[in-house]
Amino acid sequence: MNPLRVLISNYVIDVGFLAWFAAQLLKTILAYIPSRKIIWERMVGSGGMPSSHSALVCAVSVGVAKKLGYASPEFALSLAMAGIVMYDAMGVRRAAGEQAKVLNKMVIDFKEIFQMLKEEFDALARGEDVPEERGGPNKRLKEFLGHTPLEVLCGAALGILIAALIPAF
Repeated sequence: MNPLRVLISNYVIDVGFLAWFAAQLLKTILAYIPSRKIIWERMVGSGGMPSSHSALVCAVSVGVAKKLGYASPEFALSLAMAGIVMYDAMGVRRAAGEQAKVLNKMVIDFKEIFQMLKEEFDALARGEDVPEERGGPNKRLKEFLGHTPLEVLCGAALGILIAALIPAF
């Protein structure tokens, strides 16, 4: 049998993909609203509202339940997988994103410090006075690699809704 036909005739894969696509499309629309620019990276990027990972795994779980029943071992596995993915999105991946932002800021700060020292040494070499203090305000992290609990909840609700509304074939 044709592999493409197998993929598009599998209800569980179809609702999972549809939920993922809907979440990515919503992210792109929500990013467009404040910036008035289409940010194509939002169609495939992680993080943001709603969580496409949560939408996909929840749609798959509901799809498995509709096809095989809530008492099936496959539903139990899909539910466990959904829990792990959503926990990971809120915890480990989010923390990794925050750490990456801190490291990026440190690199920028070190570059600024080295530039400032170079300017001060040059000024001293020319016999000029050097200001006592320099520096800018500390900035808080605003973007995450993972998701907030609200983003995960909205993604989960989207996936459940899509799988609940699409009839099983």
